[in-house]
Amino acid sequence: MLDIQKKKSNPFFVLLSLPSTAMGFALSVQISALSWILSTRYGLEIDKIGIVWAAGPIAGIIAQPLVGLVSDKMWFLGGRRRPWIIIGSLLAALMLLALPNLGIIQSIFASGNDPKAGLLAIAIIVALLLDLSINVSLNPTRSLVADCTTMNERSKGYTWMQTISGTFAVLAYFIGGILGNMVLIYVGAAITLLAAIIPALLIEEPRVLNNVSEETKPKSASTGKDIIMSLLPLTGLLIYGVYVLVSKLLGIDFSARVNVGSMSFGIVEFICIIILIVTSIMVLTNALRIPKNANDYQKILLAHAFTWVGVQTMFIYAFFFLTNKMELGEAAGKVNSLAFFILSLISAILPAFVLNPIAKRIGMVRTHLIAIFIMAIGYSGIFFFARSVPVYYLFIAIAGIGWGSVVSLPFAIMSERVDQTKMGLYMGIFNLSVVLPQMVASFKMGEIINHSSDKGVVFLICGITLFISGVLWLFVKNDKSIVQK
Repeated sequence: MLDIQKKKSNPFFVLLSLPSTAMGFALSVQISALSWILSTRYGLEIDKIGIVWAAGPIAGIIAQPLVGLVSDKMWFLGGRRRPWIIIGSLLAALMLLALPNLGIIQSIFASGNDPKAGLLAIAIIVALLLDLSINVSLNPTRSLVADCTTMNERSKGYTWMQTISGTFAVLAYFIGGILGNMVLIYVGAAITLLAAIIPALLIEEPRVLNNVSEETKPKSASTGKDIIMSLLPLTGLLIYGVYVLVSKLLGIDFSARVNVGSMSFGIVEFICIIILIVTSIMVLTNALRIPKNANDYQKILLAHAFTWVGVQTMFIYAFFFLTNKMELGEAAGKVNSLAFFILSLISAILPAFVLNPIAKRIGMVRTHLIAIFIMAIGYSGIFFFARSVPVYYLFIAIAGIGWGSVVSLPFAIMSERVDQTKMGLYMGIFNLSVVLPQMVASFKMGEIINHSSDKGVVFLICGITLFISGVLWLFVKNDKSIVQK
């Protein structure tokens, strides 16, 4: 074991953060370059690119819980998480290198003279493997932080994870903006490989977890029951996600509509909303009378899901706000990129140096819910006051305070409420509170924004959903009273 790991010094927390940072960097490259390269280099139309992107949610929904469950029960190459980190990073790096070389791959497998023959299928396969490899590794990298830290070190572990990861995200924006996406792809492949594999080999994983206590042991040995109970608050979103995938990929359309005031919903959407409301009430009142920690985990999933509906809506549609509401025209792209740079910069600085010290004083839950309300204020400020670019940047910076917490503290909070021997499984289920809202934002929120004459509705949606998330976090017991002494 390295001396820095024995002492639990800051360099160890940096080292522990690198595997997650590597996979996050790969994801940043995918977000920055996938649509660009498919459109500019291979000439795929927007609807075809959308089909390629649909592979991502499928990989996230299936891969993370499955890989988490398997990694919890295995020990290979000296660790639970190490094999998956190594395999995932190798595959992710190869798929990143494949992106600019799809034409070569196509020429090997395609027959005839059509330069685009089979290109869409190859692009889907590469994108699916890239997203699958990221999902294969991302869960174990986050679980590794929990495995190698005590309860009292969780906040420090995950805030350092975000600080290092956020710093690399800022680097990705710099490389892409200054040197171009092609350089970003090749640098991304190298970082994905080295920053994941080297730390995974240096960090010694505990064979026996020190965090297992009577409070965190499961009341039942049934993994199936654990999964069903955990997924209760996400049931409506899960059904909607399956419906969206089936309807979009197979072209199935349910034409029946339900009108509520001035709003119109598809029959499946309306049913999913009713399920979400009912299950939310059941979770908040603990109607099923499950153990306190298990119920808290359900509340965390519910609150985090509403956070990500707002966050994903901002990521996807902020550009249209800048183009239509603020009428920036061609300048909207640069303003949008700089805004995301500001968001990433603040979220990189705050977690380890600001949020973690505050969390130690008042608790992680209380710190996080305050950050969520601040983020809601930032989004609402854009809706009500952003009529110039500087004001837009100001409120984006305010929202960045919440963003720094969103991508760090919830992992530490949820890790305290679950059976430590099933950390990978619960971390995988936790990922569904990110992936499923992404589908809601991509499709339903996109429909609402598309039909609205005022594109300011983008940040109205963001502000409302973040406010709801903050209210839901009030129902989660603050960790100051549950941290093990």
